[in-house]
Amino acid sequence: MGKDDGRNKLLKERNYTPFIIVFSIVLVSIITLLFFLPGYDGHLDFDVTIFPLLNAIFNCFTFIVLLLALYAIKKRNIPLHRSFIFAAFGSTTLFLISYVIYHFLTEPAKFGGGDTMKYIYFFVLITHVSLAIINVPLALISVTRGLNMQVERHRKIARWTMPVWLYVSFTGVIVYLLISPYY
Repeated sequence: MGKDDGRNKLLKERNYTPFIIVFSIVLVSIITLLFFLPGYDGHLDFDVTIFPLLNAIFNCFTFIVLLLALYAIKKRNIPLHRSFIFAAFGSTTLFLISYVIYHFLTEPAKFGGGDTMKYIYFFVLITHVSLAIINVPLALISVTRGLNMQVERHRKIARWTMPVWLYVSFTGVIVYLLISPYY
């Protein structure tokens, strides 16, 4: 057994589940808490409504690279697939940072459209948020299983993770387009 085999075996034996559970709970709790805190009351020298636009851009980028990751894995190009997944995690991380900053600095925007559009908006928003909460542990479990070369276990969960993550990133853009006139 070579040096790399021992390192790979060690990676396979690590259990990331406790970290994933704690991280997911802490992240969702912080984001939930932001909605109950008053907006920042100090003076800012810039327009904070740039953050929702950034969020939409990050979501759009995530959606595109996830499609590319899906294409790469269908072509059995694992290194390219892995690179696109890392890019999706990077843009999702930037989204989360931007999202937390914006919601720390401001009150949530109120939707001002008509009744029909309001129902559409809230349906998209509720499904987006609900699946985003579920996506956090799904994505983390999927990536750790992939990195640990637990191929069958990775495939089983990735079949759920990919469509959920695609839906969340796509509807993130839709939510922005629907609420952007009301910032």
